[in-house]
Amino acid sequence: MARFDLMLTGGTVHLPSGQAQTSVGVVAGKIAAIGVSGDAGETIDCTGLDILPGVIDTQVHFREPGLVHKEDLESGSRAAVLGGVTAVFEMPNTKPNTDSAAAITDKLTRAHHRMWCDHAFYVGATNVNASDLAELERMPGTAGVKIFMGASTGDLLVSEDSSLAEVLASGKRRVAIHAEDEARMNARAGERIPGDPSSHPVWRDDESAMLATRRILALARAARRRIHVLHVTTPAELELLSQHKDIATCEVTPQHLTLAGEEAYPRLGSYAQMNPPIRSGAHRDGLWHWLRQGVPDVIGSDHAPHTIEEKAKPYPESPSGMPGVQTLLPLLLNHVAEGRTTLQRVIDLTSAGAQRIFGIVGKGRIAVGYDADFSIVDLKARWTITEDWLASRCGWSPFTGMDLTGKPIGTIVRGNRVMWDGALAEAAVGEPIRFEAVEFG
Repeated sequence: MARFDLMLTGGTVHLPSGQAQTSVGVVAGKIAAIGVSGDAGETIDCTGLDILPGVIDTQVHFREPGLVHKEDLESGSRAAVLGGVTAVFEMPNTKPNTDSAAAITDKLTRAHHRMWCDHAFYVGATNVNASDLAELERMPGTAGVKIFMGASTGDLLVSEDSSLAEVLASGKRRVAIHAEDEARMNARAGERIPGDPSSHPVWRDDESAMLATRRILALARAARRRIHVLHVTTPAELELLSQHKDIATCEVTPQHLTLAGEEAYPRLGSYAQMNPPIRSGAHRDGLWHWLRQGVPDVIGSDHAPHTIEEKAKPYPESPSGMPGVQTLLPLLLNHVAEGRTTLQRVIDLTSAGAQRIFGIVGKGRIAVGYDADFSIVDLKARWTITEDWLASRCGWSPFTGMDLTGKPIGTIVRGNRVMWDGALAEAAVGEPIRFEAVEFG
């Protein structure tokens, strides 16, 4: 009889071939058998639950080092696993920026068994480090290169075509893009109305996004470099991106799929402020149209926490960004329950899609030989997001008080049960994510 470290029994397992009522056996952190019985050191009864491939959130800002009053690697990853997320890609706009080998190494050292989930770190492109990026993107634990085309903090702003071309010419991995046009936004700064956050999407308008996306597509094609356009907010951009799938993948966020400006700004004020902005209900509906057409490749949370005191400043002194890693999967499960999408599509957007476009090793599906990463959910659970459930150091969410159907029950990372029914394990076990381009490229 087979012997396993961990057995999941009784649940509905979502396999590449479809869902099946079956068991999963784990040995040494990897999936060893499906549909096989045997002895196990630990058995988890998942009757009535759905076992999904581990959710990968490919855009979070955990603020360490330098901004840890908002969040740190431990608190952000704790929020992640409480929300059913097993792995994250973390962004480079920290203090100091993550734009060198020393900075990447420092983050990996800080993360080791302090982070609850597996992790990789983006290296930020600047106007001076382009020649180093081909080497930096190949460091273990690195998710690739991130370009901010508009209005980032510090030196992480690459806004001129010549500098963008230089960055795209250095390296081979897919480059993540924040596509807002700096020059247009500078020219439109007068559109901001003091004290009125609803003027945020007027200032950072559709054309600010579309202009940047058009520019980066042309530059990427000239450089023969694959890109990934983050947090797309306009239907027109998704239509354009659908015509360039040979070089461009893209992301949408749960916030832009859930919130509409007409309701969000009056209710939330500056707490609804993020970049690119929450736009109209028509924009939100348009994103859903293109999601049903299959154009977005992943959903990332763009978890970007700020303290209540910071967000309470009058617009436009208030910072842009909102937490989201803990609510990513719950919001998507609720959208499934309300018929906007299917669980199969959610799985593709939160696990298989990330593996496919970033070349992640051993994650993204439930299959023998893959990491034993599982997001275990109760599709029928009805519950309300409450403040005491939130783990982010910022202490708030735009979705507090929202009634949902579908809840993360368990988070298993490489065979380690790190969260079950809201309770955490005794110790964090997060390790760096591995990538084909680094291991074998």
